[in-house]
Amino acid sequence: MLVAGVDSSTQSTKVLLCQADDGTIVGQASAPHPDGTECDPELWWDALAKAGAGLLDRADAIGVAAQQHGMVVIDETGQVIRPALLWNDVRSAPQARELVTELGGPRQWARQTGSVPTASFTVTKLRWLAEHEPEAAARTARVLLPHDWLTWRLADRAAEPTTDRGDASGTGYFSPATGRWRPELAQAALGGPVGLPRLAGPAEVVATTSAGAALSAGTGDNMGAALGLGLDPGEVVVSIGTSGTAYAVADRAAADETGAVAGFADATGHFLPLVATINASRVLTVTARMLGTDVQGLDRLALAAPAGAQGLTLLPYLDGERSPNRPDAHGVLRGLTSSNTTPENLARAAVEAVLCSLADAIGNLADCGITARSPAVRAIAPAIFGVPVTVPEPAEYVALGAARQAAWAASGAAEPPFWPLAGTSAEFTAEPVPLVRERYAALRDATVGWDG
Repeated sequence: MLVAGVDSSTQSTKVLLCQADDGTIVGQASAPHPDGTECDPELWWDALAKAGAGLLDRADAIGVAAQQHGMVVIDETGQVIRPALLWNDVRSAPQARELVTELGGPRQWARQTGSVPTASFTVTKLRWLAEHEPEAAARTARVLLPHDWLTWRLADRAAEPTTDRGDASGTGYFSPATGRWRPELAQAALGGPVGLPRLAGPAEVVATTSAGAALSAGTGDNMGAALGLGLDPGEVVVSIGTSGTAYAVADRAAADETGAVAGFADATGHFLPLVATINASRVLTVTARMLGTDVQGLDRLALAAPAGAQGLTLLPYLDGERSPNRPDAHGVLRGLTSSNTTPENLARAAVEAVLCSLADAIGNLADCGITARSPAVRAIAPAIFGVPVTVPEPAEYVALGAARQAAWAASGAAEPPFWPLAGTSAEFTAEPVPLVRERYAALRDATVGWDG
């Protein structure tokens, strides 16, 4: 039996075709998405058709994992009303503050939904829609997440739209602790009743394609990655992609009233407390562009500079930031001198900035696993985190997790199939350099009043 996993991320669609029994990859392809913070969902569909050509039609079951939080609003006929607002769109920051106050503050949100919503959360985007595009809000019959919409399209819109508890937990109107929607929160945000997708079980077949392939419930990208990595409760992962994330599989729901930790659910029936940063790999690509090179060139430059970049410190909040919650922040470079303004130091400062931001997010960890393709990130991370870093073989873990979910649903088994990780993991160590984090923290704190 062959199963397909789809990863519809901010930047591209990736499709893996795998053997259902052990996860061996027998085919893969990808197609790009346009850049930006909103996107016509039809462009995701076009990318899926391109990447899935010759792969999806060979699959007996298909699972879709996609970027979390995105707001896809459809009318009574099932037509998309406006481009989807994505997780990295921070225009709804004022609405996030309004909603937090309306429900009684961060503590109430954490208790009722597991998270304190920021501009990334779907609920804040619904309020933005109501305030800025009231005609679109009035037409809205349902709100879906990106993976919900893609799964629904794969079913030719013949079945009721569905979602899973993992992706639902990033909306701001779902309770991970109870496993139920909080429709009154979505209604309060939009200003009227709105349909929500049916919540499917972790191993449920929710529909079939026109070709007869089973469709699993799908999930969010972070939940898909956790499933693809085969995480057990208590294991922690740091992932550096379009966003930076730190998460762990847990047996109990989280409810952090400070808002630093999002109390998500995972794709298996457990929980996935997570900290996310908006600025991660894009900081590296933007810095590479500034230096007239590519990411591989940035790696070489960063590794040629000393720890601390001879005093250069970058605050990497290029597009605002979610952790800490500073949606109006901008990037800041401190410590420029006539002697340290070299390409090597700027490249090193960019890598150290991304890692310091994630170190802020995850706090003091005794054990840390990290997935990153950049050699510079892998080599420098232990010095910033102060712990050894284990790097699994680079792979498309989100798509792999979606495929594993599809295999689980098709099997009817009580647990996901065991898929060994391909290749071997490498451990990286380095002497901790606390001065780098100290300088970063000083810059972060000194610029709080600069936002806006």
